[in-house]
Amino acid sequence: MATFVIVHGGFGGGWEWREVARLLQAKGHEVTRPTLTGLGERSHLATAPVDLELHIEDVVQHLAFEGLHDLVLVGQSYGGMVVTGVADRVPERIARLVYVDAFVPRDGESLFDLVGPELSSVFRGSAADGLIPPPGGAPSGYPA
Repeated sequence: MATFVIVHGGFGGGWEWREVARLLQAKGHEVTRPTLTGLGERSHLATAPVDLELHIEDVVQHLAFEGLHDLVLVGQSYGGMVVTGVADRVPERIARLVYVDAFVPRDGESLFDLVGPELSSVFRGSAADGLIPPPGGAPSGYPA
């Protein structure tokens, strides 16, 4: 059986993948779903210094503290940026990378490079105190 680590998108949390985890676990797989700093149930930690580097470190530390090796690292949406960085930092822990409707950056590319100037401008224009709010408010299914 495999060990899956699922990294959510930019405005969600590990909770979004609860049902997928349940289905994989029913097949005998191990699944973890860390929530990135400043997002989901950790949104109270959202500050301007929270960035991609911190999110990469969140997952690197999760893998280390959980003692995970030979795993399938899954990134969804913005999580693709994160898992790409994690794979660069600790390739020896990862058996396979999976991108689910995700950004797949090449070396040196930022999220703004991938979304283009129009969406980059929207993100920059909506930022308050260095933070970008979720478009349209909290994501669908976000716990109240």
